[in-house]
Amino acid sequence: MGLENNMNRPLYNLGVPPNAWKVNDAIADITRVPIEPRPINLTTETKTLRLDLAKAAILVIDMQNDFCHPDGWLAYIGVDVTPARTPINPINNLLPVLRNFNVPLIWLNWGNRPDLLNISAGLRHVYNPTGKGIGLGDRLPKNDAPVLTVNSWAAAVIDELEQKPTDIRVDKYRMSGFWDTPLDSILRNLGKTTLFFAGVNVDQCVMATLQDANFLGYDCILLKDCTATTSPEFCLKATLYNVNQCFGFVSDSQTLINAVK
Repeated sequence: MGLENNMNRPLYNLGVPPNAWKVNDAIADITRVPIEPRPINLTTETKTLRLDLAKAAILVIDMQNDFCHPDGWLAYIGVDVTPARTPINPINNLLPVLRNFNVPLIWLNWGNRPDLLNISAGLRHVYNPTGKGIGLGDRLPKNDAPVLTVNSWAAAVIDELEQKPTDIRVDKYRMSGFWDTPLDSILRNLGKTTLFFAGVNVDQCVMATLQDANFLGYDCILLKDCTATTSPEFCLKATLYNVNQCFGFVSDSQTLINAVK
């Protein structure tokens, strides 16, 4: 009788669905409410995928001022950022569609601590190889923004991409967004196993994050028109080859939009 009375008492949600319990002072229901499947067929360069959109999320990586804006760090050191801006329109076309189907959007941005205490000398060398230039945490002469520093203009998503309050934001400190960040925990709490990849640079931060996702057991789909690089063309070709060959699948935003609709 006591058990029956306990089972009839109200339970309260605890956690983030689908990784959520229902509890009171006597009962912990750990069965977890399942998410209704939303299967779609997506054509990729190597296979047609049957995937569950309810278990998918999209990562938009490093579409931020220091990498994509004419006044950002990359442009300051003499890199033509025009290629880094080519994903803007495809991403803008895709994101409203995915939001409409409740696919989580995660803005994965490089945003360092101001004191750089978790950044090694080797990593700082990548951004300031002479030791005399403008590197991580240093201020850009034109606008005084500290390079790739959290909460700064330099690390912010470019204005051309619309962010929503319901979007998720994760700061990263390496080329891979899984290293020393909460990204993996967030995705697992949300029950996401399929990841779409967008952003820059495709051969560096996007590829490093995608590889780590593959190593962690996620299903990886690179949306090639939503990614770009300021590296030479052969870097892009090698990246697409390696994703197809070793780490996942390659598709594009319009094919995904058509599959979803």
